[in-house]
Amino acid sequence: MPDPVAAPLQVDAAPAADAPPAWRGFLRQHLREYGMLLSLVAIMVLFEVLTDGTLFQPLNLTNLVLQNSYIVIMALGMLLVIVAGHIDLSVGSVCGFIGALAAVLMVNQGWHWLPASVVCLAAGAAIGAAQGWLVAYPRIPSFIVTLGGMLVFKGLCLALLQGQSIGPFPDTFQGLSSGFLPELTSGGGLRATSLAIGLAAAAALGAASLRGRAQRMRHGMETEPAAFFFAKTLLFVAAIALFSWLLASYKGLPNVLVVMAILIVGYDFATRRTTVGRRIYALGGNEKAARLSGIRTERLTFLAFANMGMLAGLAGLVFAARLNTATPKAGLGFELDVIAACFIGGASATGGIGRVTGAVVGAFIMGVMNNGMSILGIGIDYQQVIKGLVLLAAVYVDVYNKNK
Repeated sequence: MPDPVAAPLQVDAAPAADAPPAWRGFLRQHLREYGMLLSLVAIMVLFEVLTDGTLFQPLNLTNLVLQNSYIVIMALGMLLVIVAGHIDLSVGSVCGFIGALAAVLMVNQGWHWLPASVVCLAAGAAIGAAQGWLVAYPRIPSFIVTLGGMLVFKGLCLALLQGQSIGPFPDTFQGLSSGFLPELTSGGGLRATSLAIGLAAAAALGAASLRGRAQRMRHGMETEPAAFFFAKTLLFVAAIALFSWLLASYKGLPNVLVVMAILIVGYDFATRRTTVGRRIYALGGNEKAARLSGIRTERLTFLAFANMGMLAGLAGLVFAARLNTATPKAGLGFELDVIAACFIGGASATGGIGRVTGAVVGAFIMGVMNNGMSILGIGIDYQQVIKGLVLLAAVYVDVYNKNK
């Protein structure tokens, strides 16, 4: 008679209480992605307390947006350059040169602001394209090319302005940086139109996040733990709604904030959802492998620098409109803030890694620090020291994670 079949051995699973929460493991694995966002929240809360509530005042929030708009705009282009494995040291000088060109065309030559702006953007794109060609085809290191460009356009800015400031600009052009969205309704202290647009943006973000999570789950892709996802989404939606309400209680949404939002959404979509965006990441990750797989790496490098030049031109227009004058020292040191914003936001110094949202978060970390330290009366000398230490810490974290 055959031996009876033994019952399968049952191993008791470890108690659920002994296992770490799913969100904790997910956060540990994606610390690079969420670390800077948590840092931004912590820095804002810290300066809100230290400044006795001044940081979140509507007037100060508006100034914070205006002061950092050109850094955010250039950070979007610099991110693509860094992801492609290069660097651009000329963006500050190009920004100042385009502002000087705009002043000469609008103030001295009497051009209408619209064709003058188109010419300035085209000039910025041409400058970036020329530098990109030198990097992509003769394969001159980008550090050398853009270092030369920084000196060239700093000198051309001085020559164009003849060592003097030129202004003021037409009122319509100033509205690019200092203007606010017009209100469709009249009366009342709260800007209803701006508030409605802000709430609609918050709702759209929540709906897009839910739709994206549903698509990833449908295709069996890794998703965030439900509790973590809903908490993060609610936090984002609430933050945008609160931010919109605070701005609406002052003068409404600045025009430049709308420009920034459109650019951020567009570049985030381009980097994550388009073939060109994915190929730029492949180029920065391994250029030789990308070339062997059929990607035209030279053309991608050329386009990345041309795009950077165009955005530097746009930042130059925004900065000139905000100052209402073009000065020989415009753009001085901007390249350092832009590069620092990308690295603080999680971009890798070796290329292939970085996100648009990270670059924006990095730019606002720098902006909140500048703003908060200025309110506290900290001198510019110590501000530079602190920003340098923050940049070193961000790059150290990047290298540490790679080695680990």
